[in-house]
Amino acid sequence: DFPRVSKSMEKETWREICIYCCLSFNFREFKFAQAMIFAINEINENPDMLPGVKLGYRIYDDCGTMDILRAALALVSGLGGEVSDENCTKIESVQAILGHSGSRPTIAFAPVVGRFHVPVISHFATCACLSNRKEYPTFFRTIPSDYYQSQALAKLVKHLGWTWIGVIAVENEYGLNGIAAFIQAAQEYGVCIEYSDAFSSSGPPADLQRITSKIQSASSKVILAFMSHREIKLLAKQLYEQNVTGVQWLGSDAWITDHSLADSEGHGILVGSLGFTVSRVQIHGLEEHLRGLHPSLFPHSRFVRDFWEDVFDCSLKATATGRRKPCSGLESLRDVESPFTDVSELRFTNNVYKSVYSVAYALDALLKCEEGRGSNARCTVINTCCTFCQVLEYLSMVNFTTPEGERVYFDSNGDSPARYELVNLQITNRGTMEEVTVGIYDASQPGSQQFIMSDTPLVWGTGHSEVPVSVCSESCPPGSHKVLQKGLPVCCYDCIRCPAGEISNSTDSIHCMKCAPEFWSNERRDACIPKEIEFLTYGEILGTLLASFSLLGVFLTTLTTIVFYCHKETPLVRANNSELSFLLLFSLTLCFLCSLTFIGRPTQWSCMLRHTAFGITFVLCISCVLGKTILVLMAFKASLPGSNLMKWFGPTQQRLCVVSFTLIQVVICILWLTISPPFPFKNMILYRDRIILECQLGSALGFWAVLGYVGVLAGLCFVIAFLGRKLPDNFNEAKIITFSMLIFCAVWIAFVPAYISSPGKFTVAVEIFAILASSYGLLFCIFMPKCFIILFMPEKNTKKHMFRKSTNNR
Repeated sequence: DFPRVSKSMEKETWREICIYCCLSFNFREFKFAQAMIFAINEINENPDMLPGVKLGYRIYDDCGTMDILRAALALVSGLGGEVSDENCTKIESVQAILGHSGSRPTIAFAPVVGRFHVPVISHFATCACLSNRKEYPTFFRTIPSDYYQSQALAKLVKHLGWTWIGVIAVENEYGLNGIAAFIQAAQEYGVCIEYSDAFSSSGPPADLQRITSKIQSASSKVILAFMSHREIKLLAKQLYEQNVTGVQWLGSDAWITDHSLADSEGHGILVGSLGFTVSRVQIHGLEEHLRGLHPSLFPHSRFVRDFWEDVFDCSLKATATGRRKPCSGLESLRDVESPFTDVSELRFTNNVYKSVYSVAYALDALLKCEEGRGSNARCTVINTCCTFCQVLEYLSMVNFTTPEGERVYFDSNGDSPARYELVNLQITNRGTMEEVTVGIYDASQPGSQQFIMSDTPLVWGTGHSEVPVSVCSESCPPGSHKVLQKGLPVCCYDCIRCPAGEISNSTDSIHCMKCAPEFWSNERRDACIPKEIEFLTYGEILGTLLASFSLLGVFLTTLTTIVFYCHKETPLVRANNSELSFLLLFSLTLCFLCSLTFIGRPTQWSCMLRHTAFGITFVLCISCVLGKTILVLMAFKASLPGSNLMKWFGPTQQRLCVVSFTLIQVVICILWLTISPPFPFKNMILYRDRIILECQLGSALGFWAVLGYVGVLAGLCFVIAFLGRKLPDNFNEAKIITFSMLIFCAVWIAFVPAYISSPGKFTVAVEIFAILASSYGLLFCIFMPKCFIILFMPEKNTKKHMFRKSTNNR
């Protein structure tokens, strides 16, 4: 839109020139035009501004660059012919041109009208190149330059910790200058650009496909899109079709707040986008003006007619054609909710409002001929061609505050003060994508106070639930050291973690330090801590299970003892030598209990106790089994005619046998404890990161002597039981003892390699397992059949049954 502002027009007029038919109606531009009309009406009704003078306007279609150039030339030339010093008149010329919204069209026509000294004030053209006073001497804008936007974006990227990003721009002066300014600002903050590319909405599809492929293959997760809403829609649609997610978008103000994005295909990809845009304000009375718009107010305006028909889907013509019905005349914007009437998010519309007021204040100062201002410090007749020069001069000195409290002025380059809001595209409760303010940027503040984030929660790009990470190489934290990558930017380096046992306690360290022998690096490799001392405890699952099985064995052994004691006068108990049976049950109880000495922190006393108790209790147990085995064999031989073997193996001999075998083990243990006893030992060789607290054997010979003696007795018991395996089943238990000894020997044979190869506390666990397995084997094999007969088959627990020969063995 190109409003025409003239001091000589007493009445508003609306005229349009349409050279080519446009593809669609632009609601945003139409809203800008209505904001301009509202501001002009407001100024004309203000008796303190431009007394006796009314502002007029002329609006042109912005459909295509050629139409924009024609409109600009028409405004500076007037309807009477070309402008020159001879034919310049106050009626045919304009005092200022407002527009265009885009940087590229502005770049095209601003130098042309600048030759005629006509001021051009844009509300949306942000290209930093337009600040060049040599090329655009008459250009002003009420929106900050992209230079400040690039500075703000670079600070945002730095603030969020992103050092590795991609940059995509529209392929024109706006986009290319924008990314050039951003890259320069980003490099000052140590941010590296992985790739930068550009395309145009009117360019070949291959360009868009190339950029899509580049985004897919890139390692950066953040993309700055310096383009308009047309290009971002095309790119979002392409990425949506390719199912590309996990991208965090940074947007320029040309598209970040464009409401038409929510209606585009694939707009969900843009949810979570961040970008800077001009501050949001409220313009009092604008909503009433917009809702009061009616075709009757502008009967000859094709713009209003197209707008009205598009909003209400009807035709204003006398006879409706096509699919639209005739308008009833009762339609009203007061009953419609649309982006056009929505004034809750006035950002760029406010820039149009400020542009109109800037021209009005400049003309007001010129007309009032303020002292000390103007060419040659005196007033000049306004109806000459030199008026343009004077308007330019007064426009550059404009300094006022809007009714909303916003200060408006222009610097030497025609730029407005840079103040932005950081917005985040979020899905609201209404299910629509809207911008939410999450921070501010004010270039007029000191460096540390320019960028401030609010407490409003942010929504990140698709695929990210928290702040995405986009770095070529993350900063090497304490616990690592960095090595630069050859041939890559300075942002790219390898963070090599310190080896185990070494640390670095500062960021980006070059070397790592070794820890002392009894210390180890922590998990983060940033401090040396005492090594963890490891041993089998009751608190861990393995220790609890082993202790539980040990106590269960004690309980079952005690239960068996009670059963035997309650039935000690029965033939079955008496026939199996109740004295040896009770001694065996007692020794099994000790075996189960001695396994508990292996659990817990090793001490000097526990180390000596665990091995000696194990050796002595097991010898006592095997001695009892051996006594029972010999007793069974002697009993059978004694039952043969003419045999008197039982007198050589009576109760006294049985006791002496058990005591003798046990005393030998006691002597071995005493020698072991005297010469070189077991002791607690910190094993720092097995594991580098922890200390294994274990019982060192002291004398390995003593340990293997104790274990070997148990094995000799078990083997002897097995052999004797094996020899008596064919004795009649009803009065001997040779087969049962054979089987129990087979289990016992198998367990302890398997124990030897397992014990040698098990690391750390598992060595102790293997030993406990062997003790429990062999003890349970003896308990179940020897006593379970007897308990079963005593409790559930009492008819077999008789003397007659015990001395009846099995028919299977006759």
